[in-house]
Amino acid sequence: MTNVTAKILSALQKIPPGYLNIMGYVDESEVNGPGCRAVVWVQGCPRECPGCFNPSSWSFEINQLISVEELAQKILSNPRNTGVTFSGGEPFWQAPALAELAKRVKAARLNVMSFSGFTLEQLQSKSAPPGSSELLEQLDILIDGPYIESLAIHSPESPVSSSNQKVRVFNPAFQDKITWASDQIEIHILKDGTRIISGFWGQMGLE
Repeated sequence: MTNVTAKILSALQKIPPGYLNIMGYVDESEVNGPGCRAVVWVQGCPRECPGCFNPSSWSFEINQLISVEELAQKILSNPRNTGVTFSGGEPFWQAPALAELAKRVKAARLNVMSFSGFTLEQLQSKSAPPGSSELLEQLDILIDGPYIESLAIHSPESPVSSSNQKVRVFNPAFQDKITWASDQIEIHILKDGTRIISGFWGQMGLE
């Protein structure tokens, strides 16, 4: 175990069982996967990639605690949500709670996808964050690999942000649905004033 991993696991111990530490949540997003989706941005990522959309998600300090049960109810209370996307931050550092959340929403026939800075091979290895295999089992789609600014793809035709990233379709029903509107951008202003940017912004000059 590396020092970085040990520090992360120590920070994650502050999250009560059955809870998630999130940066934000929105309903009805159309740029984070197929259809109209709820999006959960988890709190915490050690990569600090240059050009990251949401650097406020990097810290592992407690931001907003919400129970899996409450979040599942919130997602399912909006009939327009046909799926859920996990983003961040790094979702797989909170894999056990997200796997439980995924089970609950999939029982209501919503689909689940996730972004990750880890590659699929890393998530399937012995050094993967705890609970990674359980979360992978619940996913219909995974976008894996870190964002690399020098490999950025400035194209509205691409569902990924940099050329090293891959779209992993685990559910064949979604093989022909990797067509979400990546040429659009959504800016969500949360109650605390936090701004979450998602979607394609490669040539918009936003800072």
